Amino acid sequence: MQAANSSDSSKEPPSGQPNSALKQFLSAGRRHWANVTDAEWNDWHWQLKHRISTVEQLRQYLPTLTPAELAGAKLANHKLALGITPYFFSLIDPENENCPIRRQVIPRIEETHTASWEMSDPCGEDSHSPVPGLVHRYPDRVLFLVTDRCASYCRYCTRSRLVSNASGYDFHPEFDKQIAYIASHPEIRDVLLSGGDPLLLSDEKLENLLSRLRAIPHVEFLRIGTRIPIFLPQRITPELCAMLRQFHPLFISVHTNHPRELTAEVRAALGRLADAGIPLGNQSVLLKHVNDDAEVMKALVQKLLMCRVKPYYIYQCDLIAGSAHLRAAVSKGLEIMEKLRGHTTGYAVPTYVIDAPGGGGKVPINPEYVLCRNAGRVLIRNFEGKIFEYPETSEGQPCGQPPRKISEPELV
Repeated sequence: MQAANSSDSSKEPPSGQPNSALKQFLSAGRRHWANVTDAEWNDWHWQLKHRISTVEQLRQYLPTLTPAELAGAKLANHKLALGITPYFFSLIDPENENCPIRRQVIPRIEETHTASWEMSDPCGEDSHSPVPGLVHRYPDRVLFLVTDRCASYCRYCTRSRLVSNASGYDFHPEFDKQIAYIASHPEIRDVLLSGGDPLLLSDEKLENLLSRLRAIPHVEFLRIGTRIPIFLPQRITPELCAMLRQFHPLFISVHTNHPRELTAEVRAALGRLADAGIPLGNQSVLLKHVNDDAEVMKALVQKLLMCRVKPYYIYQCDLIAGSAHLRAAVSKGLEIMEKLRGHTTGYAVPTYVIDAPGGGGKVPINPEYVLCRNAGRVLIRNFEGKIFEYPETSEGQPCGQPPRKISEPELV
């Protein structure tokens, strides 16, 4: 990776911080594509056309492939297609098998190993799908699947059964039926566009879809879930941002797992979206040898805030078939949350959730801060491990015992 230009140097974190190296905004560089013109490299269509998608390309650009990676790459298209943009591929450390970028997108033979508790549809989306391409699991919101294609393919993808069509799912969204269902259900106020990646649609197609959804009176809130700003920041053009800002309130959830993914190019792309008035949130998946480390996660969430992105969720890795080699323990997630809460700004602390297997929805998972509770008191623990007592009361009734006098510091 190359250093960002000098105009960005004043925005770098102080060097004395323990995670300061992870928090630097560096350019991804071009590595194998040094001779490509600026116009080509910055054209998102060029990036998609030149994705690494075959074993032969992978061997050419990553000659340090391990036997497990090579075997996985040969079988990749039976489960989930191989696809990596040249931009994102440039972030891979060719000398480190456990490079956090490499582990997310390079197939491994372990993807063919399925534990008895793993599933093809771990979130039970198909069983909550009233029409093709629409998931209605929560009362007031729906998941609107737009496409089965992504700019690059994450090896732990929850929708690997559907995305890329490698498994023969043969997904075909039917926008007319999806929109008709939403229009006929007035309880739906929130529509999340996902897939695949909605930002792979052309500006014109995406504008048409957003216009049709915004025309439904009871739809208050539109969201887009995307990894395009991370995999393909070239797609976040001024024209796209100008189009999106017509549809407020519109929120975008991006997906970043490691601070190295937040490059100078990504920060600029996210800045264009934020400047268009679009609130940004981030969803991370807890992954073994990627971000299952408190200092790495702290650097990520702090760096996200520097990009004007609110850390929103950390997901426990879903029980998708063939993902055990990437799944970190829940105990590790709880340990990370312990080292975030109280140790960094509250805006930087996401919610850690498990998407309950089989379609139970998101369940927040928190360290035990409430130690005990009864009719008279609540015993709580803070981030330092200190114990405090808080009086419990019946609703609308005074405490049985008046609290001790509390002296307040004089305001300065």
